[in-house]
Amino acid sequence: MTDKIDFKRQIHSYRASRGRFEVADVPDLRYLMIDGHGDPNTAAFTDAAEALYPVAYKLKFASKRILGRDYVVMPLEALWWADDMATFTASRDKSRWDWTLMIMVPDWIDQDMFADAVEQVGAGDRPRRLDDVRLGPLSEGRCVQTLHVGSYDDEAPVLARMHHEFIPGNGLRMVGKHHEIYLSDFRRTAPEKLRTILRQPVSPSPS
Repeated sequence: MTDKIDFKRQIHSYRASRGRFEVADVPDLRYLMIDGHGDPNTAAFTDAAEALYPVAYKLKFASKRILGRDYVVMPLEALWWADDMATFTASRDKSRWDWTLMIMVPDWIDQDMFADAVEQVGAGDRPRRLDDVRLGPLSEGRCVQTLHVGSYDDEAPVLARMHHEFIPGNGLRMVGKHHEIYLSDFRRTAPEKLRTILRQPVSPSPS
């Protein structure tokens, strides 16, 4: 029997502290990804998640069966962006948000394994957006992150402090896309107990 790897424990950037902003160097990682636009409280967002999860589990089982390498399926994550980032802090206009939903997979998962998993998922109760799922890398590098405990709608003040106080106050500027890691299952967790890592890639501010 192989040991089951939990990458949340192995990769330091999957840990964050509540009430404190921290600078973390995030390694290059590979993800199942699917893109979308608009309010996450819609069928489009649900359809995207329902396409990712079965592929993620097929890959886990294939890795254990074929390679003898078992691991815990990682939590749902998302990249978020908009033409005006104030829609995430001041106005919270969700209709203007773009997003990429993601689930991290080990670096030994290759395109052939991914293609086989998609084919197997499609042979059953085929998710609507299965054909839109892709396997790709994400390179974020240096990031600022914190743990938010509470409703997603209560993130705005935390993000405002991150964006407008901590980041510029430490000689940094925002680059890349806002990143959230959903450590809790929102279907089974009360809103006030949801645990979410809020991450923002940064680079040194021009002197």
